[in-house]
Amino acid sequence: MACFMPFNNRNLDVSFFAFRPTVVLVDDLLDALKHLSLCTETLGCVQSSLIQSIHGNMIIWYGAWLKKSSEDKESLTVTLISMLKNISSMAILVEHTFFDAYAGESRDGSSAAKFYRGDTISISLAVPSSGDFDDLSYACLALFKSHFLKMDGVSAGVCLKCKTTKPTIACFYVWKSLHSCYSWILSRDLRKSTLPYLERFGLDIKYDIFRVVYVSGDNALNLQFFSPHQMFEQEGDSKEPRRIMQN
Repeated sequence: MACFMPFNNRNLDVSFFAFRPTVVLVDDLLDALKHLSLCTETLGCVQSSLIQSIHGNMIIWYGAWLKKSSEDKESLTVTLISMLKNISSMAILVEHTFFDAYAGESRDGSSAAKFYRGDTISISLAVPSSGDFDDLSYACLALFKSHFLKMDGVSAGVCLKCKTTKPTIACFYVWKSLHSCYSWILSRDLRKSTLPYLERFGLDIKYDIFRVVYVSGDNALNLQFFSPHQMFEQEGDSKEPRRIMQN
């Protein structure tokens, strides 16, 4: 099964929920987040996936939603956070936001970035401390357009922006292999190719590499259905997190 990220925000909204696991073995956490994917289908989520940091300690749940108003996004966020309360013993929710996709490219001519379980993803985030946010989004778009065709081994890329919470620009890339991603990073002189165009914005830049560990539709027949209100209910008064995947 494939998952998709749109190149524009005309029809879909994009959300990310970032978690820092607090347990050594994360299988139960991944199982719980897979059920989140299943249950959000009734809330308007049409595509979702889980990506896990290769070098760090982070798991991101990605969801693509039918277009919503700002008020509906706020209400949806409250609902999702409520559904996630009972996994607090397994992970800390460190960030959550909706992004607008505003540009993208793919090697195969697709109109969305397509990725599968096992694929390599790189994400860079830029949070400005000064300068005009729209100017930053245009500058990042110009860099994206000039770099994409030179990036050997990249399958697709998407530019995203968020203005409703903490203003942030993000670039999301799908790679043909982990080796291709490393090769691009090691061959790239960031100080010469990027920073001169962005330094006037006083950016806090973050970068990480992820592996796709789940896309919606994977192992769907092995999932037991729970409604959104049932999803993270626990049996009795037990304080241990309930395992919600069938063996």
